[in-house]
Amino acid sequence: MYRQTLVAVSTPQTVIDLRPACVADALCLSVLATQVFLDNYATQGIRPVLARAVLGAYSQAQFVRALGERDTRIEVAESRGHLVGFAQLTLGAGHPLAPDGTQAELLRLYVQEPFTAMRVGTRLLARAEALAAESGATVLWLTPWVHNQRALAYHARRGYRDHGRTEFVMEGESHENRLLAKVLGRTDA
Repeated sequence: MYRQTLVAVSTPQTVIDLRPACVADALCLSVLATQVFLDNYATQGIRPVLARAVLGAYSQAQFVRALGERDTRIEVAESRGHLVGFAQLTLGAGHPLAPDGTQAELLRLYVQEPFTAMRVGTRLLARAEALAAESGATVLWLTPWVHNQRALAYHARRGYRDHGRTEFVMEGESHENRLLAKVLGRTDA
């Protein structure tokens, strides 16, 4: 097992460690994912559809299950034993809008707001790209919500290109997402 340490740029005393997630992280992953999801997607409050989606997708049991899947990789960022972000990767996940090649999906890149200015997301994304490439992927793709302008701009700055519209359906409600993809090993993908 490896351990990658980075020192945050904005507060030198804050040390952020990156490491592979383990089953013992499932509870904290569940709560962190819920917090970041709601901060970004519940911009008008909580409705039953949204509440059910969050409780289903981000339960502790879901993370335990994901950590046991052969093609799932979850990398966590922690500060003094506290989880502050994570990247979740699904190897072999394809999408018809993504460029040709061996594909992997960046299912989630979630960082608590106080740590976004410390390059935690950038380090997690770089690690996810490396894990995908080490596993044979040549394309990494994700589907951010069309109204998450910060995520769209963030990934564009890191070489991800927009390949078209896709939909996220939640209890019959359709929400527009964009498929962003990067050809790994290239910065102009």
